[in-house]
Amino acid sequence: MPKILSSIEQYSQLIASIPSTYTTVTWSSLTLWSSGIKSAVLEGEVIFKDNLRLRLYEEIDFASAEILTYSYEVYQGDDKLYWYDPWPHPHDLKLASTHPHHKHVHPDIKHNRIPAPNMTFSAPNLPFLIAEIEQAIAELRSSLA
Repeated sequence: MPKILSSIEQYSQLIASIPSTYTTVTWSSLTLWSSGIKSAVLEGEVIFKDNLRLRLYEEIDFASAEILTYSYEVYQGDDKLYWYDPWPHPHDLKLASTHPHHKHVHPDIKHNRIPAPNMTFSAPNLPFLIAEIEQAIAELRSSLA
């Protein structure tokens, strides 16, 4: 079976299946469009229960079956909770284990970065991101119970 990132059709199917696959997803505006013969851009939002949302941007090269760049931001309402990006920070030695992938977290979200071992250029990141948000929803609900 070919890798999902080697085919715009397969990646489109993954994107289209999100609202029906995940019960915590209430809406998705994800749009995947061709930006070249074997490349595409994915952009939009996935809205979850409990006022959580994922904003994302990816550039994908289907010829090499890889994500070229990405940005994933998670919000609760208008509050940005965290984000992932692959911007290199070679002088930050604590990020070396997952270079260039890292996560920005509070406090001082712009400068406070931690390694992101689940981010990759070679496979879809969406399943992990959604699972992480679903875990946050479960934790929110258990804290309110």
